[in-house]
Amino acid sequence: MADTNNSRECLFCRIRDKQLVGHIIFEDDHAFAILDIQPRAPGHAMVIPKYHSPTVLGLPDEEIGPLFAAVKRVSGLLMQSLKPDGLTIGINQGRVSGQIVDHLHVHVMPRFLNDRGGAVQSVVNNPEGGPLDMMVRKIKSTENT
Repeated sequence: MADTNNSRECLFCRIRDKQLVGHIIFEDDHAFAILDIQPRAPGHAMVIPKYHSPTVLGLPDEEIGPLFAAVKRVSGLLMQSLKPDGLTIGINQGRVSGQIVDHLHVHVMPRFLNDRGGAVQSVVNNPEGGPLDMMVRKIKSTENT
C-alpha cells in the first residue's frame, strides 16, 4: 500500500512508481527490493516499503510485518542464488548513521568468508552510557510519554 503524500523528489518513491529504473529483484503489494547501485558486497540489496516514511518510527504498524516478511523473502533469494556464508541485515536511520535517502530501507548484504567485513557491533564503539541498570531506568522512564 503506497501513501499519497510522498515526496516527488524521493528516489525510492520514483523507483516504486516506475519513474526511474531500479534493479528490482523482488516486489509485492507492500515492499520491493533493489540491488544497491553502490554495493558493499555482491548481491547487496535494499528492501524498501512502498509506503513513504523516512524512518521506521513513521512506518504505520500495519506495514512493519509486511516489510520484514519481504526482508525474509529477499534473504532467502540471496541465500539460494548466491550461496553466501551469511548475511548482514541492517537499517541506517538518520544522517549520522549513514542514511543517504530519506525513505526507510533495510540493507541485506551477503557475507562471504574472508570478505573483510565486520559485525553490526563494529559500526560504532561508544559504550560509555553508564551502568546497565541506569540505562534501563532511563529508557523505561520514557516508555509511557
